[in-house]
Amino acid sequence: MTDKNIILDKALQLGKQTGWENLSLADTARVLDIPLVDIYQHFSQKDELVDAWFDRADRHLLSIRSGPQWLAKPPAQRIEEAVWRWLEALAEYRHLTGQMLLYKLEPGHIHLQIGGLLRISRTVQWLMEVANLRARHLARIQQEIALTTVFVSTFVHWLNDNSEQQHCSRRSLSFKLRTGALLKIWK
Repeated sequence: MTDKNIILDKALQLGKQTGWENLSLADTARVLDIPLVDIYQHFSQKDELVDAWFDRADRHLLSIRSGPQWLAKPPAQRIEEAVWRWLEALAEYRHLTGQMLLYKLEPGHIHLQIGGLLRISRTVQWLMEVANLRARHLARIQQEIALTTVFVSTFVHWLNDNSEQQHCSRRSLSFKLRTGALLKIWK
């Protein structure tokens, strides 16, 4: 049986060539010279490739070492570095990632949209863990709403940012986090 990461990597490569809409699991199997059942063992539908792609970004985020030097940084800086690390994992296929999201947002894909909301929530929870945010009760709810807003708006900006090294997205993220720090949201 073929490894899940090999299948994902090949699907990403093919998707970059053909566009996400035109990518099929059957084409991926054909290029890998494996039976479709090998793909089914890991991905029962094309959208699960997207989940695996974002899981990979989550794992990249979670590889940040959170020792004393990390914790000595201000919370806004930890969040910024964590968000950027997540985006960094997707950078090679940034345009394809945007196509994946558009596919999820198609009107007939309500089931994918609901899954997308859960995916955002899961990544935000990991961001909070990595950034070591410790607010409780109402302050935690406020923090989670603010971080979700910052994360989603930065992600969308980054997907469409053609400035060198997505400098505009970086500047925007930094501004939003400084604003949150002034409002004492990041604790």
